[in-house]
Amino acid sequence: MSLIGDILPLSHIVLDLEVSSKKRLFEQAGLLLENEAGLARADVFDCLFSREKLGTTGLGQGVAIPHGRHASVKKAVGAFIRTLEPVAFDAPDGKPVSLVFVLLVPENATGDHLEVLSKLAGKFSVKTVREALLAAQTAEEVHRILVEE
Repeated sequence: MSLIGDILPLSHIVLDLEVSSKKRLFEQAGLLLENEAGLARADVFDCLFSREKLGTTGLGQGVAIPHGRHASVKKAVGAFIRTLEPVAFDAPDGKPVSLVFVLLVPENATGDHLEVLSKLAGKFSVKTVREALLAAQTAEEVHRILVEE
């Protein structure tokens, strides 16, 4: 399996989520990771929101990688969410976001955290990857796109 594949089970992929704001997106990410990874939804929300206050995790081109470190996270965990309608994210290009990869890592993680972020940023920088993710019909398709080297 790949680095991304190790932290992104199919159950952590949500397509066409209806949310109206970054805050609602973080709430839904918290709910997803509470149900699927056993993390407290408040911890997920607080972690993502606190990191976002330091500066946007929007990359541009309709993509964001909200991420953070938290003591309750025992190993890196990811979730991919495609929103039904793009959400304002304060991205550098000013464009709203509809492709979101949430990444949470243990408090003491450094190298793995940066490696996953780098791999994701590289993948999302490719226009054909973004287009494929927007067109994907199933979680399996999304998973394949994100894990293929």
